[in-house]
Amino acid sequence: MSLSNLLSTKIVLASKSPRRKQLLEQMGFEVLVDAIDVEESFPKDLDIECVAEYLAIKKSENYIKEIEDNSILVTADTIVVIDGVILGKPKNEQEAKDFLRLLSFKSHKVITGCCLRNNKNITRHFSQETIVKFKELTEEEIDYYVNKFKPFDKAGAYGIQEWIGTVGIEEIQGDYYNVVGFPCNRFFELAKEIAE
Repeated sequence: MSLSNLLSTKIVLASKSPRRKQLLEQMGFEVLVDAIDVEESFPKDLDIECVAEYLAIKKSENYIKEIEDNSILVTADTIVVIDGVILGKPKNEQEAKDFLRLLSFKSHKVITGCCLRNNKNITRHFSQETIVKFKELTEEEIDYYVNKFKPFDKAGAYGIQEWIGTVGIEEIQGDYYNVVGFPCNRFFELAKEIAE
């Protein structure tokens, strides 16, 4: 498939994440946001490494509108894992600060699951893992970030593209964009397989 044909494919993004939309547009796609609300629950015995992909597939299965020709439905979910525990989106300021204290001076995994589906119900799904290490964050830095940036819509209570990422992250192993919330490179390769 030629690049121009691939980029003429419309992406239907069933996600409220402005970062995912921005990254898909940066890749050259026209993006229609059609977010859906799905309870982000999963079986308790599910391997923690599989949770994000499971949720991305669940979101895709719960999107019941018709997918048009020359379109791909995209669903995704990002989790942060530290010491075998998932840090989701913080419920409030206190929890956000607690999360950042947990992440301080340690490495953690960011796992994004992604599901692609076209109008012929051809589906591809995968998950991508990146390891991120924070420096030791001071209480003042944690307070400043949470109070100013209010990261309540972000797994693990931080956005790597924001202030905390600029000053606090020492090392990344893997895909940077995966930490932002969307594994662009892997998505692009799989989109070629199911675009018309």
